[in-house]
Amino acid sequence: MTQKSVMHSAHWGAFQAKRSGEHLLIEPFRSDPDPSPLLQNFHRALNHPARVARPMIRRGWLENGPGPDRRRGADEYVTVSWEEATQRVAQELKRVGNAYGPAGIFGGSYGWSSAGRFHHAQSQVHRFLNTTLGGYVRSVNSYSSGAASVLLPHIVGDMNEIARRGVSWEEIAHHSEVVVAFGGLALKNAQVASGGLSEHTERGFMQQAARRGTRFISVSPLQSDLPEEAQGEWLALRPGTDAAFMLGVLSVLIAGGLTDEAFLARYCVGWPQMVAYLCGREDGVVRDAQWAASICGISSDRIAQFARQLAGKRVLVTVAHALQRAEHGEQPVWLGLVLAAALGQPGLPGGGFTYALGALGHYGKHHNLVSFPALPQGKNGIDLFIPVARIADMLLNPGASFDYNGQRLTYPHIRLAYWAGGNPFHHHQDLARLRQAFCQLDTLIVHESAWTASARHADIVLPATMTLEREDIGGAPTDRHLIAMHPVAEPYGEARDDYTIFRELARQLGREEAFSEGRDARGWLQHLYQQLREKLAAHQVQTPEFSEFWQQGMLTLPQLKDGGRMINAFRANPDGAPLPTPSGKIEIFSAKIASFGYENCLGHPVWREPQQKPSTDYPFWLIANQPATRLHSQLDFGDYSQGAKRGGREVCSLNRQDAAALGIAEDDIIELYNERGHVLASARLTDGLLTGVVQLPTGAWYDPIDPTAARPLCRHGNPNVLTLDVGTSSLAQGCSGQITVVQVRKYAGEVTPVQAFIPPHGSVQRVSA
Repeated sequence: MTQKSVMHSAHWGAFQAKRSGEHLLIEPFRSDPDPSPLLQNFHRALNHPARVARPMIRRGWLENGPGPDRRRGADEYVTVSWEEATQRVAQELKRVGNAYGPAGIFGGSYGWSSAGRFHHAQSQVHRFLNTTLGGYVRSVNSYSSGAASVLLPHIVGDMNEIARRGVSWEEIAHHSEVVVAFGGLALKNAQVASGGLSEHTERGFMQQAARRGTRFISVSPLQSDLPEEAQGEWLALRPGTDAAFMLGVLSVLIAGGLTDEAFLARYCVGWPQMVAYLCGREDGVVRDAQWAASICGISSDRIAQFARQLAGKRVLVTVAHALQRAEHGEQPVWLGLVLAAALGQPGLPGGGFTYALGALGHYGKHHNLVSFPALPQGKNGIDLFIPVARIADMLLNPGASFDYNGQRLTYPHIRLAYWAGGNPFHHHQDLARLRQAFCQLDTLIVHESAWTASARHADIVLPATMTLEREDIGGAPTDRHLIAMHPVAEPYGEARDDYTIFRELARQLGREEAFSEGRDARGWLQHLYQQLREKLAAHQVQTPEFSEFWQQGMLTLPQLKDGGRMINAFRANPDGAPLPTPSGKIEIFSAKIASFGYENCLGHPVWREPQQKPSTDYPFWLIANQPATRLHSQLDFGDYSQGAKRGGREVCSLNRQDAAALGIAEDDIIELYNERGHVLASARLTDGLLTGVVQLPTGAWYDPIDPTAARPLCRHGNPNVLTLDVGTSSLAQGCSGQITVVQVRKYAGEVTPVQAFIPPHGSVQRVSA
């Protein structure tokens, strides 16, 4: 039956939707100049066989009770009623809470499950654990920017100020002469933004800048990291060697007298230490262009040419998330800032340094006058945390010590993990190790709308609604449209939204009032919207009542022209507006970081050789970057994601010369492997990446032939089977999953169909529309 079209929103765009039988008809927001094709993933998502329809409990847990169990990921499931499921969850929360307190519970969520600000799963699970159990062990930072988010406050200021309030796309279009993009400016990344994105403008601004004469230079092993609209240049360097390249460029600028010494003296601290390191006075190693060329694969002449063409120009240096998602990932971010400072650019319109421009649709945009209120989290009664990418370390090594940002911390002993709105088997590295870690838990509880790998490792799986099946409000700090997200369909099977699930559990735990404050979901939407109205009224901005907003479907919000506010104010008046760093200046040398005594992250940026580099056994770099056809692993079964696969498998790109040497042809099934596991993918041959490099995006649902194998083989193409699970450094302990090394060969074994979207044994069911 066809129904009326309603307004809704996703992280990759606002849209009108209506149901037509088993399908959704999607019409992008009419004011979006460049709608995301990711909207196509919704077309047949509502009733996909991979959906979780009823509460499920893993047989081993149901029969034997809580406790470590190696059958996780390889067990069958038993359907239970909601009454039994919630009773068992409440009993287990009581047991663990009474025996171990909040320190025995980990609240796992990653915040990307819905653009809606109320049904934000991360907020829901954290509020629930705080208000009902007194707290939980939390994670800090993100897989995307774990290294940069710790480093940047030490050397220039809050990461959000640099990323979200840094140089804007509008400034670039009008002022930048050269944009040096380390890691590129891939439009596939800018298609998404947490909370929603109603207008995709990056492509248009790049076109506008290029027509004006802006020169875009992408420094990356992948040609695809810069869109054609930029009319730019591709400088192909070896993966993970950006720091060495930047050091070579700096040495050329110094030798040629091309550095802005007045800016460095007035606005920075630590330039003499940097020069001493480059010139060899610190340790006897001269880090000039010839030295850099031997590491990064760019000739010394080309490095020198590159450096000299920057002098005297309005230059913007951008550093992508990708660079810091690797061993020693702090270093290229730091050096990107140093390069911009050496050129005297920070604070000039269209010039300077910005982190992660193009990595999210938020960045490079103007901020709203006021932000939409967040769901209150309550108070966490304990202050125990881990860097988010250290989850396996914590579960495998309770009681062990680790370094983080100047602190010596201890991993808590987690007995129960509660996950809602996230899939760690997408984000995390070395999936065999991650599975081993999850097997140590007493209990893993997951809210999920589909049978992801994380759901398949859970003890209790509670079916959660998709965003399309609930009402909410979509909004982001840099998006000028607030979206009334009307439900498109009834919940699938017995699925419930996270708030309803948590409210019932809170009732059974005797804490319903503390959790709900007497409001249902609609009551919370009205409450949060009214708070927004009051914030705008304080600025003499009048807005409609909730009922009118809900009927209209959208509200246009006033914005600030605030690009580069912090760094521009700093340059204009350094005495009156210091940066939020210990010195009040850009810290090329950080005495604070130096005081930590970390050999792998010194007081100034350096080149550090990674432990992973090509060898005889594993001669290829593997780049595991973000996918172009989905957000993370979301809706991997969707039409757009499936349309990009070949034979149901993820596509791996490799250079034509490498393919010829290996006897690999287009569409061959190939095997990538190293000491951690094996992955199958379909081969795509191209000239658009460096020789010796293969590229396989993340996000294909983990599909091991034998989940219990020490070196599993994923037939679907999940590269995190192969990536290394180590922190970027002792400073940030960020994710280093962007780059690893592998061997590649044409697959000679039996090719079996992908099983990733078939529910586990004992849970097969079909719910009609």
